[in-house]
Amino acid sequence: MYTRDERGILNNYASEPQMYFADYPSVEQQRNYLLQAGIATLLVSALMLTALAVS
Repeated sequence: MYTRDERGILNNYASEPQMYFADYPSVEQQRNYLLQAGIATLLVSALMLTALAVS
């Protein structure tokens, strides 16, 4: 899609995708998010403790 002003300058616009509302995550997705958060917490804690032990 584009427009042209009175001086002949062309303005291009990106086409916008159709919007939709997100669905609330299911119980299984929530469980997976909790598992990922737990693994990430353990990883960061292990990295911090390793850095503390080395220094």
